[in-house]
Amino acid sequence: MFRLSSLRLAKVLVLAEVAGGKVAPATLSAITAAAQVGPVTALVAGKDAQVVADALAKTKGVEEVLTTAGDHYDHGLPEEYAPLVASAVTTNGYTHVFAGTSAFGKNIIPRAAAKLDALAISEVTAIKDENTFVRQLYAGNAIATVKSADKVKFCTVRGTTFERAAPEGGSGKISEFPAVAASGKAKFVEDKISASDKPDLTTAATVVTGGRGIKNKENFKILEDLASSLHAAVGATRAIVDAGYAPNECRWARQGKTVAPNFYLACGVSGAIQHVAGMKDSKVIAVVNTDEDAPFFQIADYGIVEDLFKVVPALTEKINASK
Repeated sequence: MFRLSSLRLAKVLVLAEVAGGKVAPATLSAITAAAQVGPVTALVAGKDAQVVADALAKTKGVEEVLTTAGDHYDHGLPEEYAPLVASAVTTNGYTHVFAGTSAFGKNIIPRAAAKLDALAISEVTAIKDENTFVRQLYAGNAIATVKSADKVKFCTVRGTTFERAAPEGGSGKISEFPAVAASGKAKFVEDKISASDKPDLTTAATVVTGGRGIKNKENFKILEDLASSLHAAVGATRAIVDAGYAPNECRWARQGKTVAPNFYLACGVSGAIQHVAGMKDSKVIAVVNTDEDAPFFQIADYGIVEDLFKVVPALTEKINASK
């Protein structure tokens, strides 16, 4: 990753999100984006800080890792994290603070920015220079280039537009940073996460998605069968989730999750702008739809104008037969 010569004085702090004792994928994308601006320092806090710090120090692009001990940081509460971020910026003179566009990043970045009288810039998809960033508006209908005059720039980074930093190749140093006293304004109660042995939508290499063309809840099973054959994650548009045809964890796009798999297959999906905004960074896009004028065909790499109830079972049978 190259770095513009005009950005030499920039120092970037990346907030490391921890999931299951590991660095979250969104953080790795934020590191890649941050490396375009200047030297990268990662901040990790909580009980897993030291273990995660060892992994972060080996991550390509990370020059330093700050670790902070404190039970009040364990669950990423923004009321506790924001004062810590503000303290790190003030103490070490960081010019930028980046985090992934996840619940973790979106909770902390605006609050930390407010503490230092700065404006948070969300959903960054490209970096022009240390002051200028590109982001999408109105579900991708508009792309804005914004320039910030704030002394410290706070940004959340859209992970699907930046490659994840390699977990090897770095040799960053690890330093301790003092904790800020707990505010006690919020208390973690519990996480309610649906358990599944299926691939996760946001990290799966292959995604099969169904839209209104699936018609009813019973028909959704043919997509699940195809996804199982492909070892793929199953996605769904908002319309069929709201109709009860698919579970809520399958929902994504503008109203849910953002995906960028190596292969994305849309079945019975028209390709409205809200949907496209959430998956357009996929490497290869294939579409099955009876309407040859469906907007999705304009961005698809491959398309089949046919009834999905003929195509999907045939694909599943063909794949299973080849195993």
